[in-house]
Amino acid sequence: MRSILILAICIAWLSACGQSPVAVSSAAEEASPQLLTWVDLTSRPLPSPTMTLRYGDGDAGVVDVWVPDTDGRHPVVVMIHGGCWQKSIADRTLMNYVAEDLRQRGLAVWNIEYRGVDEPGGGYPGTFLDVAAAVDSLRDAPTELALDTSKVVAIGHSAGGHLAAWVAARTNLPSTSPLTTEEPLPLAAVINSGGLADLEVSEPVTLPSCLADIRPSLTGEPSDERHDVFADTSPARLAPPTAQLISINASDDRIAPPELGKAYTTLIREAGGQSMYIEVPGGHVELVTPGTQAWEAQATLLLQLLRTD
Repeated sequence: MRSILILAICIAWLSACGQSPVAVSSAAEEASPQLLTWVDLTSRPLPSPTMTLRYGDGDAGVVDVWVPDTDGRHPVVVMIHGGCWQKSIADRTLMNYVAEDLRQRGLAVWNIEYRGVDEPGGGYPGTFLDVAAAVDSLRDAPTELALDTSKVVAIGHSAGGHLAAWVAARTNLPSTSPLTTEEPLPLAAVINSGGLADLEVSEPVTLPSCLADIRPSLTGEPSDERHDVFADTSPARLAPPTAQLISINASDDRIAPPELGKAYTTLIREAGGQSMYIEVPGGHVELVTPGTQAWEAQATLLLQLLRTD
């Protein structure tokens, strides 16, 4: 497949260049097939994690861990689900399918949960504090899991792409922000998979029910003490992130069209950061569905990014 071939070339160049900024587009030229629906994914048997650990209080204070059957220490992928920041739309189990796929490829997965804007305590600042705590709790993973945390890569889908990009950029938070945490877990790279990383640019582009309708809850309302609600909630305002940021968009994605990933990649590069753009066939669902070109491209990239040889 042309898109996978171009991705392989991009990965090879990325490895050769080390930490050099990269911007690549690999749009598939073949006609797109009929797009998958969420039922196409969720009607599959749901895989189960190796174990569930607790990082906080309540139903949302948990992390599912997926551990490979192989010996030795396991490279780790931090995974952040989407669902328009709303638990009524999706929770972490939507990512079970790709988490199991990565586990079978030899990667451990730290699949986090967090309070949505439609849950008590969710929104600003609760959602962000949950995500930060869940990611940082990887440091406290039981030693018997043999997780190698020396080089961690994160992937977030849709709203999770925004949150993953935010995690990578939170070292740039204003000192006055209640979202600031001490010694954030460093990430080597982040895959922003069909994400809405730039809240201001994404709001008029994605579905109103996905962002515009809930944005005041997500970012908080302006106040005399906090005039700019995007200053500590939108990764675009916190650029450049410390990690390399790779935006992957599906060519026919109606939730997060390619223009969002392209613009965010350019923004990071202009801010002096390390960024890369890849376009794959399909739509929003294909990005987190094993067996699709869109997911295969991301799984291949994760394996490459976490190579230890």
